[in-house]
Amino acid sequence: MGTKTAHTIESDTESVVSAGAGAVTDSDMARTRTAEAVGGDLIGQLAEMAAEQARDGGMQLLGEGGLLQLLTKRLLEDALDAELDEHLAASAGDGVSVRKGGNGRNGYRAKKVMTEAGPVTVEVPRDRAGTFVPSVLSKYARRTGGLDALVMSLTARGLTSGEIVAHLAEVYGLDTSKETVSTITDRALEGMNDWRHRPLDPVYAVMFVDAIHVKIRDGQVANRPVYVVLGVTVDGYRDILGLWVGDGGEGAKYWQTVLTEIRNRGVRDCLILVCDGLNGLPDAVGQVWPQTVVQVCIVHLIRASLRYASKADWSAVARDLKPVYTAVNEADAVDRLAEFAGTWEAKYLGIVRLWEKRWPEVVPFLSFNIEIRKIICTTNAIESLNARYRRSANACGHFPTENAALKRLYLTTLALDPTGKGRVRWSNRWKAAMNALDTVFDGRLSLGRL
Repeated sequence: MGTKTAHTIESDTESVVSAGAGAVTDSDMARTRTAEAVGGDLIGQLAEMAAEQARDGGMQLLGEGGLLQLLTKRLLEDALDAELDEHLAASAGDGVSVRKGGNGRNGYRAKKVMTEAGPVTVEVPRDRAGTFVPSVLSKYARRTGGLDALVMSLTARGLTSGEIVAHLAEVYGLDTSKETVSTITDRALEGMNDWRHRPLDPVYAVMFVDAIHVKIRDGQVANRPVYVVLGVTVDGYRDILGLWVGDGGEGAKYWQTVLTEIRNRGVRDCLILVCDGLNGLPDAVGQVWPQTVVQVCIVHLIRASLRYASKADWSAVARDLKPVYTAVNEADAVDRLAEFAGTWEAKYLGIVRLWEKRWPEVVPFLSFNIEIRKIICTTNAIESLNARYRRSANACGHFPTENAALKRLYLTTLALDPTGKGRVRWSNRWKAAMNALDTVFDGRLSLGRL
């Protein structure tokens, strides 16, 4: 395949931009140039090779001897040759000379590179002055960026380092190691730090706070909570605000630190915060956002109640609790709780005391209309997220450090909604609730849209 001159590439770029009326991205232009470059003779040669492989028993795309591997090798080598041509032209313009003949080509050196199509041995061109530093394949690179992205993606979807090594060997014929996989994923730490400290919206309609537990080896393996804060924006979209690792003994001081960090990132107001009985959290919310309503997750409260009951009584207890949290107002709910106590107090006093203890966080729920009740009665919105986190964390068994655990959960976060359809579903589900919230909270939600 011949290489394009700089003039040809510039012409291609200009034609693509003019066709797109200025709306074409750099990646669109790159794809267009690639499609034009991979044409004619090369496609014909690949088709002949594919037909020959098929006659010999089957066509192979990936791995050793695969068509994509050969294509990758050809493209890399042609790109490197084109880069060297441009470098030599620039060197001549700068008056660079080597002995009497000036700078020029000086043969090739073989370099084995791991790519997403399999391992390839690339002939890297050299110049006589030794000043050529390619950007297509940097001097010390042993992997392409596409392979790094593949490893990140597999990690985000719950594969362990050992499983990724086995997958790359089986499918792509790549001989790598767990240490290499770990080195690749460590590159996500910088992005994770930026993500955890990024600016946030000024107003959130609802925040959900929940925790998953992961095993972290710190001297000895111990279960540690990782708290997830999920915010719902004023337009009804999901926004994962951050991840925080605790030690299991968190109180008001800890939660005030977390919430103050969120406030310092730009959050001035939150209408409702839904949580699952986290000690000290209601007090901390009152210090950071005095107007925020703290609501206990009703579903979690029901599950906690059933732990006090025999399994044979679960359906009856759940049935008799339903009138309490579906009451029309607080006064009606108090009467329904009294009826429940009259029926079950003698047998399950713990359930009655649990509801009485959590009553201040139950009351706000009873004052809202049905549109708001439906979306805050449970932390299911965050539990579906936590299910993905647990699956990814459990695949590893335990983590050597807090950072290792956070890195894996961060990569899982990046892979949550690859198609964007989940974002649309969230917005549609919250439209009615947003209108109700803006009315109930006297326009505080609208301030976040300004």
